[in-house]
Amino acid sequence: EKRTEPLFTMKDIPAPHKIKEMLDEYVIGQDQAKRIISVAVYNHYKRIFLDKDKEGTRVDKSNILMIGPTGSGKTYLVKTLAKLLNVPLAIADATSLTEAGYIGDDIESVISKLLLSAGNDVERAECGIVFIDEIDKIARKGDNPSITRDVSGEGVQHALLKLLEGSIVNVPPKGGRKHPDQKYIEVNTEHILFIAGGAFDGIEQIIAKRMNRQAVGYNTSKETRVDDKNLLQYVTHKDLKDFGLIPEIIGRLPVLTYMNPLDESTLRMILTEPKNAIIKQYIKLFGMDDIALSFEEEALNFIVEKALEYKLGARGLRSLCESILTDAMFQLPGTEEKSLVVTRAYAQEKL
Repeated sequence: EKRTEPLFTMKDIPAPHKIKEMLDEYVIGQDQAKRIISVAVYNHYKRIFLDKDKEGTRVDKSNILMIGPTGSGKTYLVKTLAKLLNVPLAIADATSLTEAGYIGDDIESVISKLLLSAGNDVERAECGIVFIDEIDKIARKGDNPSITRDVSGEGVQHALLKLLEGSIVNVPPKGGRKHPDQKYIEVNTEHILFIAGGAFDGIEQIIAKRMNRQAVGYNTSKETRVDDKNLLQYVTHKDLKDFGLIPEIIGRLPVLTYMNPLDESTLRMILTEPKNAIIKQYIKLFGMDDIALSFEEEALNFIVEKALEYKLGARGLRSLCESILTDAMFQLPGTEEKSLVVTRAYAQEKL
């Protein structure tokens, strides 16, 4: 069955600043990352439409590489994006991928996930977004290309190359390779937007080393103030190579963006501002038992202070709220209590 009407027209894709506005409702902060991603996604779709007319300039696709500490919202940003744009999204984990033939997920499994999320509609899947998480975990350790096979590291990087570039991938229709005689579905990955993300733990040292190298000598100017808190913003492709990604992969992820580590004010906003803020979620949960839950300002500040201490990013907020409220969630439902006010003292006592 061939599709008659096009999947979506340019009218369906909002302009970059609109995409960013939509993201702003859910994701706090990270302005730089949101701008870069909005533009990349917008251009990606323009590219798909351009491809429909055969002659003229071909636009290469710009896959994205996102770097940011744990809990700074890399995956969350991509999930929100796919939901807003209504495109199929597959989230894969680079750590579970192995080279073909080894136990673990094949590279193809990433595409079959995408196919599933597109409801087995190949044409839709071919304009989807694939988010490859933990890309830093397949970096090659040490600088020697090893003689033994590095099953989940460098080998996977080589296998990913074809995918990022755009190749025809044979995907088993029902996932898995159980039935050797089944017809494979061919998916062309040329129009799939790949976003890779990773925490790149330790890349700050590499950046710092490089930054210091230039600050020696007579002509060092005063204006090269380096923001030590957030070295990630200075990341370059060379640092990634030093970290252990092979140059070929870096070249195929041309758009480089970073996530800022979350500071106090950002964390405080994350608690209450976004459409599905953590506090709103708990208020809803308690509301189902007709219990009015409220937090005093001081209690919220206390949660944020603790979260900063734990250095877990936004994830820390969730676990803190959970441990503060567990007792209440256990005891209150089904009793006469109709309200709970969390004060700073209450929060401290529960932790």
